[in-house]
Amino acid sequence: MGHYDLVIRSYNPHKDRARVEDLQRRCEVGPAERGLLFTDTLGDPICRIKNSPVYNMLVAELGNHLVGVIQGSIKLVTVHKPPKDLAWVGYILGLRVAPLYRRRGIGWKLVIKLEEWFSVNGVGYAYMATEKDNEASFKLFVDKLGYVKFRTPAILVNPVSHRMSKISSSFEFEKLKVEEAESLYRKFMSSTEFFPSDIGNILRNELSLGTWVAYPRGESWGATCPSSWAMLSVWNNGELFKLRLGNAASSCLMYTKSSQLIEKVLPCFKLPAIPDFWQPFGFYFVYGVYGEGPLSGKLVRTLCRLVHNMAWKSKDCKAVVTEVGGTDTLRHYIPHWKLLSCPEDLWCIKALKNKERNNLLEMIKTPPTISLFVDPREV
Repeated sequence: MGHYDLVIRSYNPHKDRARVEDLQRRCEVGPAERGLLFTDTLGDPICRIKNSPVYNMLVAELGNHLVGVIQGSIKLVTVHKPPKDLAWVGYILGLRVAPLYRRRGIGWKLVIKLEEWFSVNGVGYAYMATEKDNEASFKLFVDKLGYVKFRTPAILVNPVSHRMSKISSSFEFEKLKVEEAESLYRKFMSSTEFFPSDIGNILRNELSLGTWVAYPRGESWGATCPSSWAMLSVWNNGELFKLRLGNAASSCLMYTKSSQLIEKVLPCFKLPAIPDFWQPFGFYFVYGVYGEGPLSGKLVRTLCRLVHNMAWKSKDCKAVVTEVGGTDTLRHYIPHWKLLSCPEDLWCIKALKNKERNNLLEMIKTPPTISLFVDPREV
């Protein structure tokens, strides 16, 4: 560590903003063989957590050098444990350590400090998400810090085509008022794992573009639900930060350019082109996916096409991203490209209080609920 002691403290926007942005630019995200994903926070390093009820960012310093950062947020969610199915959980994200200072225990110390902050604020469980093949993250959290595998949701990415998707005329659509959407979510998804108790705040946030339902034409939406129906909500992440793909293989670049050319010159073939992900772009995040009835899958697919067309009309939205439970059958109806998607993201969890450790063992043993609520504020 040189002649300086490591200092970990809370983020100071006036003192740290530029240095944190510089550190984040130097830290790549994603496996090199698929291309590296860079994030432009648009001048606000805490953009990914600032919409959460309670949040914090910690920075690590060695002398005058800022060498690491970590972010965390706190919320009350549904977890299946006795005696109550509610718990305060802390989400860990944005752990970055400067390349020249890795393998010195800085990441470990940042996580420990964030866990201490969680505990002071009454958090019972801390959890994080990573790619299942991220060995460095797995070794840190599971091998060294005692986290355990919890759930494996699927991240489904659908690029926005240069043409609108065809919408079936067999279904009706309706955009719900926030109050109605909140009532529906509390009625049908409140028992879903990690369902946030402040769902109303999410739906009322300016980044939430709305909630839509779909049902068969000829039926009505009212006091009773149709024979089949589906719902989802949309969050505009492009207003918070932009993404850009870098260091991809030349074959990927050639495929992108050729697919765009084919779609433009030979539209009759209806071959979807890959958007130019090598320029900064925004994306829509679909959350709260739910459906009932024999046609629920087809209705979800149709709603996703509706969202695609919304994104198509947007200025810089180049992808629609949906994250659902790994065992959720509706995932098979959500349009996505396998090349861009992650079929098994990995969530790991840790009990921060002694009395919660036995509950955690029961939670791990319990089969996951079909649905999993992924909070758009933590994407």
